[in-house]
Amino acid sequence: MDYVKPHDVVKSMLAGGALKLSLPPRQLILRGMLAGAYLGIGTSMAVTAAVETGYWIIGSLLFPFGLALAILLGAEIITGSFALLPVAVVDGQKNAGLRHVFANLGWVFLGNLLGSVLYAGLFAIALTTAGDAQINAVGTKLMAIAEAKTNYYASHGSAGLLAVFTKGMLCNWMVSLAVVAAYMSTSFSGKILAIWGPTVLFFSQGFEHAVVNMFLIPVGMMLGGDISVSTWWLWNQIPVTLGNLVGGMFFTGLAIYFAHGSVTTAPQSSVAVAPQPSQRGNHEPAPVSV
Repeated sequence: MDYVKPHDVVKSMLAGGALKLSLPPRQLILRGMLAGAYLGIGTSMAVTAAVETGYWIIGSLLFPFGLALAILLGAEIITGSFALLPVAVVDGQKNAGLRHVFANLGWVFLGNLLGSVLYAGLFAIALTTAGDAQINAVGTKLMAIAEAKTNYYASHGSAGLLAVFTKGMLCNWMVSLAVVAAYMSTSFSGKILAIWGPTVLFFSQGFEHAVVNMFLIPVGMMLGGDISVSTWWLWNQIPVTLGNLVGGMFFTGLAIYFAHGSVTTAPQSSVAVAPQPSQRGNHEPAPVSV
């Protein structure tokens, strides 16, 4: 059986948080850039498939490819950190002071932004033949999505801010569940299936993911969308990031930790019994860093 029980998943979450906090800034930025690019690749593929088939659900089924790449290759996505690092803080993990945690999040956020915008630029060049060709249906759709993610919320004022923040919360409840679900299996195929389900739920319902939007909104702007940088950040990037933080931290990370963590952490802290080799081999986490 390759299924890992919830109380052992919590162990893996703690190990994942500890791994993140042990990484130097250079690696956090590079891994963050890779993750941003992978999610951008998955997003551009999903939008292309949705436009060409006429069915958004087709794109939703393909989008998790990018997140699965990031998770299985140990890249760093800020939304995964929002679930795992608070758990490390509450559990008293090494280097889990608030200053260290915020620095870690800052480097990952920067890396995600750089990687996403870099891929957005490359994709815009490829889509328009370096600006020498007219924008096709995929480009038109990307511009429409970017404008809907910014100008639409701005037109609704405070109600728009509440809506985009809430969509950010709901999004990372699901996406961070995908990150944690990867710990529920020790097999490659099991991890893929565990990642795919929650990710499809987020994308198919049009919720807001901070790193996905780091690709979608800049590429829409590059293609000619009527969006200012201030509108991007004030009406989407900042409230979505905060919503992702709340959703990942409370609805996934801390909820699962308090529901199952006491079963494993409390007894082991008072009884010095080492796990058997067979148990260690079955339940120690793979080097998954997202």
